[in-house]
Amino acid sequence: MSTIAKLKPKHFLWDVEGKIAKIRLDRPERKNPLTFDSYAELRDTFRDLVYAEDVDAAVFLPNGGNFCSGGDVHDIIGPLVKMDMKQLLAFTRMTGDFVKAMLNCGKPIISAVDGVAVGAGAIIAMASDIRIATPEAKTAFLFTRVGLAGCDMGACAILPRIIGQGRAAELLYTGRTMSATEGERWGFYNRLVDAAALEADALDMAARIVSGPTFAHGITKTQLNQEWSMGLDQAIEAEAQAQAICMQTGDFERAYNAFVAKEKPVFEGN
Repeated sequence: MSTIAKLKPKHFLWDVEGKIAKIRLDRPERKNPLTFDSYAELRDTFRDLVYAEDVDAAVFLPNGGNFCSGGDVHDIIGPLVKMDMKQLLAFTRMTGDFVKAMLNCGKPIISAVDGVAVGAGAIIAMASDIRIATPEAKTAFLFTRVGLAGCDMGACAILPRIIGQGRAAELLYTGRTMSATEGERWGFYNRLVDAAALEADALDMAARIVSGPTFAHGITKTQLNQEWSMGLDQAIEAEAQAQAICMQTGDFERAYNAFVAKEKPVFEGN
C-alpha cells in the first residue's frame, strides 16, 4: 500500500482533508478545460488511488463558478486535427483510461457541479458515483457539435444506465444542454443545492461515506461496476461472495459489538 495525500500535481489542484481528496481543475479563466497533460495526470492519479491508504473518497469541485468546459479547443482539438490515426487512437484510449481509472479506483467519487460541465467535464460527472449540482449547472455531451460521435469515454455505456436509453440518445445525438432541473428529475444529479452550499454539501456527503466501512465501500463500488455485464444469477453469486468477504472484516464485528452495547459503531476500514 502507499500514500497519496501529499501529491503535488502540476495540472490540477489537489488537497486532502480527513481522507477526502478535493480536486479542482485549475484554469478558471477558461472555465477549466482539460489538456493532454491534465488528462494523463488525472488518469495516473486515479490509478494510484487504488493503493492509497490515506484517501478514502474523492470530490471533484468547481473552480471560479464552473466545473469543466471539456477538452481545450486550442490545446487539444487543434492538435488533434493534424494527427494521424495511430496518434488519434492513442489519445482516445488515454482519455478512456481516465474513466476506467475512476471506475476502478476502489474509492467513492463525488462530483459537485456548478456552471459549465460539458464534453469531458460532463464525462467526469457521469463517471462519478454521486453527483450534486447547483440550479445553474449546465451539462452537455456536446461531441456531435464538433463533428464527433456521442460515444466518447464510455458515454454510450454509462449514460443510459443513469438516465435511460431514450434520454441518453437525445443528449448524445443533439449535444444539447441538459438543465440542472432535468438532470435531477432524470436521476443524473442526486440533488440540487445553492452554489454557496455546494462544496460543503458535497464534502459532508463524502465525510459520511468515509466514516463508514471503507473496505466494504470498495467492494460496493466494484460490484456496481462489474454487475453491468452479469446476468442475474451471476450477480447474486458475486454478491454472496463479496458479502462473505466483508463478513470477515473487523468492521463487521465492530458493528455487531456496537449494536449489542447500544453504541454507534466506529469503523476502521478493515
